Amino acid sequence: MPVPTRKVQVDLANRSYDILIGPGLIEAAGGEIAARRPGARCAIVADETVAGLHLKRLEASLAAAGLAATRFLVAPGEASKSFAVFERVVEALINARIERGDLVVALGGGVVGDLTGFAAAVVRRGVDFVQVPTTLLAQVDSSVGGKTGINSAHGKNLIGAFHQPVLVLADSAALDTLPAREFRAGYAEVAKYGLIDDAAFFSELESNWREVFAGGPARLNAIETSCRAKAAIVGRDERESGERALLNLGHTFGHALEKATGFSQRLLHGEAVAIGMAQAFRFSARLGLCAPSVAARVEDHLAEVGLPTRIQHIQGGVSPVEGLMAAIAQDKKVSRGALTFILARGVGGAFVAKDVDPAAVEAFLKTEAAPA
Repeated sequence: MPVPTRKVQVDLANRSYDILIGPGLIEAAGGEIAARRPGARCAIVADETVAGLHLKRLEASLAAAGLAATRFLVAPGEASKSFAVFERVVEALINARIERGDLVVALGGGVVGDLTGFAAAVVRRGVDFVQVPTTLLAQVDSSVGGKTGINSAHGKNLIGAFHQPVLVLADSAALDTLPAREFRAGYAEVAKYGLIDDAAFFSELESNWREVFAGGPARLNAIETSCRAKAAIVGRDERESGERALLNLGHTFGHALEKATGFSQRLLHGEAVAIGMAQAFRFSARLGLCAPSVAARVEDHLAEVGLPTRIQHIQGGVSPVEGLMAAIAQDKKVSRGALTFILARGVGGAFVAKDVDPAAVEAFLKTEAAPA
């Protein structure tokens, strides 16, 4: 029996869009896109690994719906979120004569989605784009909400724009092709939604995470719950002027660790977020905001699914604490030099903490970085 497609709407008035979730959406992409943009020309951006797995099916679907498409491939990995690759993508879209009535289609994980969305935001001062996320992390987080961008030598995602997609097609069957490490990394972002403000969802994940990993209804439920949580926050705070900052739980520490490892395969984004979330709860406990047992519970669950939770778990180590502090000082949430962190009073009790004492952060990180 076919699995019904699930739909979540991101409510942004005249820029609202649907997130469709379920198996077979790559094959159905042409019909879904044509229904919204009949006759549009499409330019597909994908990384070379994803192209080998899914590109032909996407191209066939677009062709069957009467949509002409060109393709542009980039190297897989975080290194593609660079000025050099961004320039190549922009020039390729212009060369393909993509106009404002046409579409750019991002086929891949968070790197391709962020890179492609930023290119779409600036080509001809903005063309529409569609997200076809093929990783768990992209399906539950980066493909939704319109944050696009590339990395700077100073830190992650410091160059970019808010540019909402017109459609997100989260084909759950694509997740069956993911390496186990990539799926685990994406799961960190699923757990994040429970840790922010849904203690019941986190408890459910503690009990049923194996079913989420195995696939089937539990996986679809986790993706839909995550997307609904993010869509609701984005609908209330599109440009991160307040509440949306909660979605960065674990990211301030995590982005600093990614920079320290050179945005390399040594530490995937979701792995960095897992360490960062565990650190956020340990730091919260150190500040007396939550009980140490709460931080231990969070760390235990992340470790149980196979995610790293401490700096010592990073292959090859990281730069000195001073380097991490320099990266944290460049975080996007810094305001007039004051550090902002997402901390927690408990599972499901995250909040935005402003004017966090840098000395307290540095002392915490020195404890964290000490040999076990």
